[in-house]
Amino acid sequence: MNKAATNPEGRPNRRVAVVLTNLGGPDRPEAVKPFLFNLFNDPAIIGLPGVFRTPLAKLISSRRETSAQANYALMGGGSPLLPETQKQAEALSRALADAAPGDDSRVFIAMRYWHPLTEEAAAAVKAFQPDKIVLLPLYPQFSTTTTASSLKKWTECYDGPGETHVVCCYPDAEGLIEAQARLIRQTLDKAEGKPVRVLFSAHGIPEKLVAAGDPYQAQVEATVAAVVEHMSLTDWAICYQSRVGPLKWLGPATPDAIEQAGRDGVGAVVVPIAFVSEHIETLVELDMEYGELAHKVGCAPYLRAPTVSADPVFITALAQAVERALETPGIAPQGASQGGPCAHLKACPSGCSKVSRAA
Repeated sequence: MNKAATNPEGRPNRRVAVVLTNLGGPDRPEAVKPFLFNLFNDPAIIGLPGVFRTPLAKLISSRRETSAQANYALMGGGSPLLPETQKQAEALSRALADAAPGDDSRVFIAMRYWHPLTEEAAAAVKAFQPDKIVLLPLYPQFSTTTTASSLKKWTECYDGPGETHVVCCYPDAEGLIEAQARLIRQTLDKAEGKPVRVLFSAHGIPEKLVAAGDPYQAQVEATVAAVVEHMSLTDWAICYQSRVGPLKWLGPATPDAIEQAGRDGVGAVVVPIAFVSEHIETLVELDMEYGELAHKVGCAPYLRAPTVSADPVFITALAQAVERALETPGIAPQGASQGGPCAHLKACPSGCSKVSRAA
């Protein structure tokens, strides 16, 4: 243990490594193919034995490279996810320094499918020699396809010192809900009184994962319920985007929800409820592709609320999650259910057991 002098409260100072986990994204056109390969070679994404999964991942990444490069070209050639995450990390570093000035807290970024990869983050954290490690996913809602995959990879890569604490999820954390609600209100103001439906759009996953105990859908619904209550919304719906492959995914699909709004004679305010950073699913899929669809089906106005990104209230929520995690052994959620199982979320206990096995 690396111990320094005690702080004014008498608590020993700590060397704390906070590891932000996220998906990652290609930073240049040449990175698109290897990024896609890493994504589809993850057993959490394609649940086949490696002897079958790896050749399939090579095939999919080759076939999708050109179309994916075209989409990333619309954003300047690469994903903005890393710069967005770096802004969040910098803001969180300042918040942690203000909250616990006696600690030496450093924020690291561990991307699952592109640089800085988990292996790189693990090496940097090991060099830091922390007393405590807090794994903090930038996925508010837990899923085996995101949080569990990142935690499993971290466990495989990290062999350094430090007691590990894990934030498994924070679907109803107060700061997340407050930040989301303010951004939605600001977007609703742009409708200038015209009737609109708030569409909470989350990244979809196959239904079979939910049937197997993945709590993602329940936690998305919990986030939406908290925002709806906070804002007293009356016209809203949950929908899911980014479907790929032949399996049946969670629905309704976001394009279907937009078409329904058009048939109902209302516009839409689309809220990326499961994303905390701008990236290809928000800037291209929601803004461009679905925006064009909305125009075709007469869903007007079509507006999109920004992600919470480095919103100060959201960053404060992350800082609070870190501090609470340091006080909680092992793995725990943060938010309304902090310190114990998410009793108000169906399927969460099985989800937490999956996190325990991953970490």
